[in-house]
Amino acid sequence: MKLTRRESKQRRHRRVRGRVIGSPERPRLAVFRSNEHIYAQVIDDTQHHTIVAASTVEPELKSSLASGANRDASVQVGKLIAARSLEKGIVKVVFDRGGNLYHGRVKALADAAREAGLDF
Repeated sequence: MKLTRRESKQRRHRRVRGRVIGSPERPRLAVFRSNEHIYAQVIDDTQHHTIVAASTVEPELKSSLASGANRDASVQVGKLIAARSLEKGIVKVVFDRGGNLYHGRVKALADAAREAGLDF
């Protein structure tokens, strides 16, 4: 039986979430990629609380970007999420790619967050 793209993504997402758990010491950097935007959150799974969030939907980023669905936008979101995390005193995180392949926009966001100071 051949899986559809959606089923494959859901299967990967369940597998990743079974292994990646955010704690107060190392919260989870979760990435969601849609066709038009990219979103990132730093989440403490023990308290079920989003500590920091950034996305291409925010007015400050949306006005400066030509599109929210390209690698340049992902780099900007990665830098922004890292800066906001460092302001809150979060340096180490675990990366949750959300069932997406570690390629393209997701990889660009992760690399930008690493360069901006997050450790994962």
